[in-house]
Amino acid sequence: MRICVWLLLLVVAGAWGAEESIWFDAPASAFVQSLPLGNGRLGASVFGGVEEERIVLNEGTLWSGGPEDADKPDAAQHLPEIRRLLLEGKNAEAEKLVYEHFTCKGVGSNRARGRNVPFGSYQMLANLLLRVQHASGETKGYRRELDLRTALATVRYERGGVSYTREVFSSAPDEAIAIRLRASRKGAVTFDALLQREERGTVSADGSAGLRIEGQLHNGTDGSGMRYVARLRAMAKGGSVRVENGQLRVRDADEVLLLITAATDYMGFAGRRTADPLRASLADLERAAAKPYAGLREAQMADHQRYYGRASLTLGPANAAAAALPVPQRMRGQQPDPGLAALYFQFGRYLLICSSRPGGLPANLQGIWADTLDTPWNGDWHLNINVQMNYWPAEVGNLSELHEPLFALIASLQKPGAKTAKLYYNAGGWVAHVITNPWGFTAPGEGASWGSTTTGSAWLCQHLWDHYLFTGDRKFLEWAYPILKGSARFYADMLVEERSHGWLVTAPANSPENGFRMKDGKVAHVAMGPAIDMQLLRYLFDATMDASRILGVDESLRAELQKKRARLAPNRVGSDGRLMEWLEEYDEPEPKHRHISHLWGLYPGSEITVEETPELARAARASLERRGDLSTGWSLAHKINFWARLGDGNRALRLVNLLLAPQGSTRAEGVSFNGGSYDNLFCAHPPFQIDGNFGGAAGIAEMLLQSHNGVIRLLPALPDAWSEGRVTGLRARGGFSVDIAWKDGKLTEGWLVSSHGGKARVRYGSRVEEMDTAPGKRYRLLKGR
Repeated sequence: MRICVWLLLLVVAGAWGAEESIWFDAPASAFVQSLPLGNGRLGASVFGGVEEERIVLNEGTLWSGGPEDADKPDAAQHLPEIRRLLLEGKNAEAEKLVYEHFTCKGVGSNRARGRNVPFGSYQMLANLLLRVQHASGETKGYRRELDLRTALATVRYERGGVSYTREVFSSAPDEAIAIRLRASRKGAVTFDALLQREERGTVSADGSAGLRIEGQLHNGTDGSGMRYVARLRAMAKGGSVRVENGQLRVRDADEVLLLITAATDYMGFAGRRTADPLRASLADLERAAAKPYAGLREAQMADHQRYYGRASLTLGPANAAAAALPVPQRMRGQQPDPGLAALYFQFGRYLLICSSRPGGLPANLQGIWADTLDTPWNGDWHLNINVQMNYWPAEVGNLSELHEPLFALIASLQKPGAKTAKLYYNAGGWVAHVITNPWGFTAPGEGASWGSTTTGSAWLCQHLWDHYLFTGDRKFLEWAYPILKGSARFYADMLVEERSHGWLVTAPANSPENGFRMKDGKVAHVAMGPAIDMQLLRYLFDATMDASRILGVDESLRAELQKKRARLAPNRVGSDGRLMEWLEEYDEPEPKHRHISHLWGLYPGSEITVEETPELARAARASLERRGDLSTGWSLAHKINFWARLGDGNRALRLVNLLLAPQGSTRAEGVSFNGGSYDNLFCAHPPFQIDGNFGGAAGIAEMLLQSHNGVIRLLPALPDAWSEGRVTGLRARGGFSVDIAWKDGKLTEGWLVSSHGGKARVRYGSRVEEMDTAPGKRYRLLKGR
């Protein structure tokens, strides 16, 4: 019966079309051409080499470094002087003082080279190499493919009249990576398997048919960091298996199943918390080995499909010729290809399913995929947009449960963040600044020019409230409210009054990673009350007040927040018609800067809208025009969402096309730029950063459905080039699931299902429909249009 279900799933998957697979006609020559697989914890990146297969292995908790006290104990003593200098307009002098006394203790992230310091770095687990022996002859019919629907990577080719097939998947139910090697001729599967790691890894035999690699990473002090173990076992039909000279040798088999398990002794805020990785990895291996391949595959596919199958997207008109090409050639095509954007949307959802599961750590800057020991930017969680962008598609993309690892991270920052709040600001509540790691780092970064961003924790809290808006889950709100309250308490305590208008502002602060030129020509980064901070605090205070009303608690706190909210510096339009990023109209050293932080209130916030604040929306548009379109990959993704919120579908599509342009190409009107996508559709900052994948997926959804400020908007930013299509299973705030179909650029069908009932207000163009809904009932939208 189980095999029948498995085959049925395969048949259904095969009927879904070509827009849900990524394929190549050659092996990967670089990590950013590999096929990523994951179960939320165990990652595998498949290169597909013929003579030598390389599969990069990852374990989502494998970090160097360890807990540290990074707070300067006397920082708060210097805060009054820093603020005095800022109030007097002496930003450069204030910034110097911040560098000296208001950054973290120690080296912090070590300028993003944290492998051997306490901050640490996310690291690869190991390389699995398969050195394959074949019949002689030319390689023909090569195809390497990732099926997003079933989370299976397949490599096929023919050599010397023999057809070879490899299948690879990562299973959450069985906590294992499985690799099946087959050939069309009996006895033709022969290879040597090796586990390799650049440092801190010892390989040994693991029984008569397996290998084990184990080690201990550097904690940044005495070397006694995280311990890890990975195991490899071969189970062959026919032929022989033996371990010799640190290699697993398979000879003359008909078929071989390789199983890989891994564990660490990370005992932090999330993860499996396996204190004994030797025992945990062995237990996983024995359980997986007791099941037949069909049983492993069935469980893995069913688990993947319960997330992936919730939403679908078709964009047209179809370009059949483009869809038939390998993805790298498809990206370089010159004709419109709406299906590639649909593929990118589903790839974003796929990556979140593979890198973020309940109970695990959040997706980091590279999800769970890394091929080095020095992962760029330590593979950490940046709190000034990047980790937040990772989760932009979670709710709208119908993957709400996958948001939970981020919530666990947020909750874990309260205790260390309360200490940081007290030692730096003499404030209550809790705060986290720009960067964090599995060890609870909440101090400012080591550089004043970027590490003084004080609202990372406020931005994190937006995800808590937005999850409630999407789900209406009161139990979740009861859990999340103390976190919101603690964050609001911190900002209510740390605000200061600026002298020109009597506004309440944050100080010191950054507009993330951006600088401004003072009147004396000096470039500074430390400021008071940048626009993003004010927008975030209005959101946070509103969310905290609304939550307290719903739960019937903390009336006095509501009154305090209401008064302070009213005094926050407002959004303002500058003399050039742009939204002001700082309290003053400074000259910009980098007018094309990748961050567009002052438009937070446009997206992911919603205090700036075309309908309700048209002047501010025009100013936001002017700001985007000045910044320009070309930028890093994740910034392109951010701009998709901005233009979607402004209702400009054609401009949003231009950004989609730029994001899908091959990294380093000159496709953008003959202008070379570094952003875009790598051949396997990983987002290029460069280097690879996964936030752009997630932000791009969210932006495509935002072009088709928006639900902020109590209104569900159908096709609010539909570009002319997507003249027909269908999307199912998108989620809207209020607890609604929405299906939409259109043709010739006009809505043909819309359906809505409520998870818990309530009022729905739906808009398409100028038409608005209001309805009362019952839980689980399906409603046709805008009938008779």
